[in-house]
Amino acid sequence: MNNYRFVLKYIIVGSMGSGKSSILCRFIEDEFYEEISHTIGIEFSTKILNIGTEQVKIQIWDTAGQEKFRAVTRSYYRGASCVLLVYDTSRRSTLNESRVWLQDAKKYCGSETIFILIGNKIDFTEREVTYEEGKKFAEENGLEYIETSAKTGQNVSDVFLNTASRIYRNLSEGTWKLKTTETIDEEKLKQDKQTEESKKPKSGGCC
Repeated sequence: MNNYRFVLKYIIVGSMGSGKSSILCRFIEDEFYEEISHTIGIEFSTKILNIGTEQVKIQIWDTAGQEKFRAVTRSYYRGASCVLLVYDTSRRSTLNESRVWLQDAKKYCGSETIFILIGNKIDFTEREVTYEEGKKFAEENGLEYIETSAKTGQNVSDVFLNTASRIYRNLSEGTWKLKTTETIDEEKLKQDKQTEESKKPKSGGCC
């Protein structure tokens, strides 16, 4: 019997190399890998969070940043509780490309979905995008904003814990009406992932 009350679906999107998979690894495993293979298609992880006296399960979908996988990513937006749009603060091009990912996300997600813009890799000494520029982009596009470092772990857990707490509160109060049980066949997804894994080399311990 499941002990968690709600299942929340998160999807992580953004340009290739922005650190999406590293953020996921830091949150799920509390690990960082200097060398990590690019996501092909969709990767999937879950974690149980304690919120007050309750538990919630979050399903986290890590998407590929290559243009050719955008069509695949679109099919996973439906039912998302939260979209994490990640860019690399040391590469301005990844912030500019965020507009494309955001357009897709807003088109296919519901009106209740929370959108967070994440400026990652703030441990880098040289930045191309300042905090003020990232925040301005977020405000202009109706997003919340936070900066993280998957390498040091700064703010990574906060992104998930704070949003999950808010979503949980909204669901508990009845102001949101998201489904409370899994809408995804996790066993089938694991089988598909194993098939995909056999086709590619891999380094590090996470996707």
